[in-house]
Amino acid sequence: MNAPFSLTREHVRTANLREPDEAARIEAFVATKAGSVFHRPAWLRAIEKGTGQRACGLIAEQGSAITGWLPLTEVHSPIFGRMLASSGFAVEGGILADDDSTASALCNAATEYALRLSCTTIELRGGPAGVGWEVRTDSHCGFVQPLAGDDDAQLTAIPRKQRAEVRRSLKNELSVSVGSGAADRAAHYAVYAASVRNLGTPVFPRSLFDAVLDTLDADILTVRHEGEAVASVLSLYHGGAVMPYWGGGTMAARYLRANDRMYYALMLHARSRGCDRFDFGRSKTGSGAYSFKKNWGFEPEPLSYASWTAAGHEARDADPTSEQHQSRIALWKKLPLPAANRLGPIIARGLG
Repeated sequence: MNAPFSLTREHVRTANLREPDEAARIEAFVATKAGSVFHRPAWLRAIEKGTGQRACGLIAEQGSAITGWLPLTEVHSPIFGRMLASSGFAVEGGILADDDSTASALCNAATEYALRLSCTTIELRGGPAGVGWEVRTDSHCGFVQPLAGDDDAQLTAIPRKQRAEVRRSLKNELSVSVGSGAADRAAHYAVYAASVRNLGTPVFPRSLFDAVLDTLDADILTVRHEGEAVASVLSLYHGGAVMPYWGGGTMAARYLRANDRMYYALMLHARSRGCDRFDFGRSKTGSGAYSFKKNWGFEPEPLSYASWTAAGHEARDADPTSEQHQSRIALWKKLPLPAANRLGPIIARGLG
């Protein structure tokens, strides 16, 4: 007797994320594939609500079954051009597929879709890529580590030098609060905006943080000194892991060791919420943030990113470490904070 075979061919189409049943089917597929929070339609919708960049995606199906998913954000920027990002404003979110042939079909469909939208670039943040795409594994690393079983064990798990910094922070007059209310959001945005301005980076619109907090499992942990917020982080919770995603500190945070207190407190808070892993996110390989995370005992894992550029066009460059942006970064660091906070969101919503 011959083996059974399917008479239904696989096909790829654009997803309708505004249809609740469609979004629910994709959410279930992402969960089955152990995808990241950035693969979720909920993430794409939050990005759209917070930045105005359109949520979209490509879905592969065979009969009634989903066989592949490519989450996409259509990003428009007068400075950096138009692109499809998988996934927008994310560090992960590439193709999820049952097999290589499905992944290949999604890549091919993505290039056709990009051209129809006049997007000259596609960025895949993880997952397989198509033939002829530029793939890099040396630009960024991820950092994930299990959480310890109790507070003392968590402190002991931190390497000696960094543990000493945490102990010093515990002796300082710092208070820690966690929440997602109006006061938490205002404190976080004030600290984060000052932090990224000092790094020479435009701040994201506050509406982005509000949309993520309103749509996903997320909260804000803030460290204060004498009642003033000096460090704050907005964290995402997904699949048993906590990811401190948008965080920073004021100038005072360094001598107060407020950032050290913040991340240690987040580890304890995440465990109390039932998390078993601490995902420190990605950092540019060899950067200061990369070294900081290694100091905490996290081992870097190279990340794979792929990009496609339409024929006749230059590759998109929104990398803050590239040479062409250094003069802009230096100028941005000198901007008064109110001016940076007014202009930053206009630019940052196009970074993707």
